[in-house]
Amino acid sequence: MAKKKRATLHMHRLNKNNLGKHLFRFVVIADTHCNQEENRSASPFAVNALANTRARHVISEINQLSPSFVIHLGDLVHPVPELPSFLPAVEQFKLLTRELNVNLHLIPGNHDVGDKPVAWMPAGTVTTEFVNQYRELFGDDFYSFDTNGCHIVMINAQIINSGLPREEEQRSWLEEDFKRHAGGRIFIGIHYPPYVTDRHEASSYDNIDEPGRSWLLALIEQYRPEAIFCGHVHNFWYDVIGSTEMYLLPSTAFVRHDYSELYRVGPGKEQGRNEAEKLGYFVVEVHERGHVAHFVRTYGNEQKSGAPYSKKNVLSPVHTKTNFVAPVGVDLRHPWQEIMEVAATGGVQEFERKKVRNDYPLMAMWELGIRKLRVPLHDLMDQNLRDRMRLLTTVGHRFTVHHFGLPSSQERSALIEFRDVVDTLEIVAPMTEFPVLLNPLADLRRLGQFPIFLSKLRKHEDAQYDGSHFNHFINHGFVIAERKQVSELFERPEAHAAADGVVIRVIRQRTAWEAVQDAVAFATDLGIRATVQIRLAADNPAEVLQNDLDIANRVAETVLTGFAYPDTDIILDTFEDIDRGYFSRNGLVDRRCNLRAAGFVYKNMHAALSELPRPTLTERKVLEDGALCSFSTAGKRGTLALPRSDKSDMSSLLDAKGYWIDLITGQRGSAADVIHGHPFLCLQQG
Repeated sequence: MAKKKRATLHMHRLNKNNLGKHLFRFVVIADTHCNQEENRSASPFAVNALANTRARHVISEINQLSPSFVIHLGDLVHPVPELPSFLPAVEQFKLLTRELNVNLHLIPGNHDVGDKPVAWMPAGTVTTEFVNQYRELFGDDFYSFDTNGCHIVMINAQIINSGLPREEEQRSWLEEDFKRHAGGRIFIGIHYPPYVTDRHEASSYDNIDEPGRSWLLALIEQYRPEAIFCGHVHNFWYDVIGSTEMYLLPSTAFVRHDYSELYRVGPGKEQGRNEAEKLGYFVVEVHERGHVAHFVRTYGNEQKSGAPYSKKNVLSPVHTKTNFVAPVGVDLRHPWQEIMEVAATGGVQEFERKKVRNDYPLMAMWELGIRKLRVPLHDLMDQNLRDRMRLLTTVGHRFTVHHFGLPSSQERSALIEFRDVVDTLEIVAPMTEFPVLLNPLADLRRLGQFPIFLSKLRKHEDAQYDGSHFNHFINHGFVIAERKQVSELFERPEAHAAADGVVIRVIRQRTAWEAVQDAVAFATDLGIRATVQIRLAADNPAEVLQNDLDIANRVAETVLTGFAYPDTDIILDTFEDIDRGYFSRNGLVDRRCNLRAAGFVYKNMHAALSELPRPTLTERKVLEDGALCSFSTAGKRGTLALPRSDKSDMSSLLDAKGYWIDLITGQRGSAADVIHGHPFLCLQQG
């Protein structure tokens, strides 16, 4: 009965996220900050001089994508209007964007028409003269247009709260425009976001002030546009206003490095301003029912004037919204939606600290297509985190909530009340305590209508003790050798009412290939289900595992086995690096949430395998240069190659006529396109 309930719930989520037929795509870029000449900027930061060549690279990439149109969210240029370098920078921007082969729709940013009125900022504020100059140079500063059954609204954020005559003109126009298109599909482009983290946050350099903020938010809640895209902050944030998805975009040129305070590691290059992994643009795929906004990282790539550009034959991007078969999840050991205070450093913020949420874990999860997330019950009990959990279930995330022992009565009430957020509950306890937990867990399972899995806490009687050393560290999860214990537990009638199955712990020395298959067979024989936790950490808490290739290979093999057994939940034991404390190891992303090799492999494995029928595992061979995992799909042969080192050339072992995918670069092609030492897939042609 529990299996049927789970299947019904899962299908409900698939249907809820079914976007229907793909209609068209458009691109959103923000904050190009073009200079008056190439490789030179008046800014004191060296990275600003790269803005033009980075913008040219973005334009070349966009041309390869062939979108229906492009919208630019402002700060077209870096010099502000009162500077003599402003008009030369405008000419450079026009020269660059002339290379675009699709329509470009612009709105101004504060660098284009002046800042919003800010008493404590020395920069010039928006004026009628600056707005009129912009209109002469670029066209309307606010307007709308229709395309492909959608209505696109472009707003001049700088004049909100300005008291200029143009503010009232925009206000009346926008209210009437929304009214005329009520009930239709509306997308908004704007420079300043209404807010960054919280709609009630204090005024700062980075948001729209009151009363304009509440006016705009009320319009959005009334007319329910599908999405609003915002610039200015040069970093990523996501929220939902009513039913409207709000995206705050990174820049194509540089990072607003005051927000480097978000990470518990030192800042990146140029104190974080030139952290190139954070630069890029959005590709928005519009479907019959909803959209998917892919962030494309440009890594600060540049293109010189007149240089040719050729896009590599790479896999299509994945996203949590569309990655319906995503059997492998991650354990969120670090804070994943943390509110932090950003220091007032005297740049654009001096008199108050800013409270902001770190949304870069979320951006990386979407980029990798991760759906399953393992979190402690504590997260569900925190209202802010619970609200974010509920929000994220609407885009496809599934939460496994874990807890030691029987949840308290308050916690059980919360699990039942917020059962729409909980996909699975995992209970950890010593083996001797499970018999007394079964009846209350049966009540919780019945009322919560979610699966419950039992995980054995290994006590001192299970610890390895050699007379001089004692295992003083937490270890939980059943192992395959404990079949008798599990069998005896589930011989109790109340056990089947209390739990759907058990958690199987897979130590670092075991391959995912054998462990997942053993766990599935183990559970099937006992008439239960298994959740498999794959350890990336060593058994020794002092051992540091930072071999990115080794971790990437383990992740690749785990994902392949997960696709072969999509009804079995598989969890990797960390998402983000553990770089201090115990059991240090690299994860899918580093501490700034930039992708490691394992992250690229996770993403590209899902992109490749989601296009194929469910694979059947056939054979795993260990060779001198690494391992080969063979499988079949739809009558065709496939091989996952896992090289032992960065010097391993395993391509010579396989059919050179195969279809090859480098799992780190995502490049598709022939054997010649695979880099030595990279894990790769080889698929039979035809």
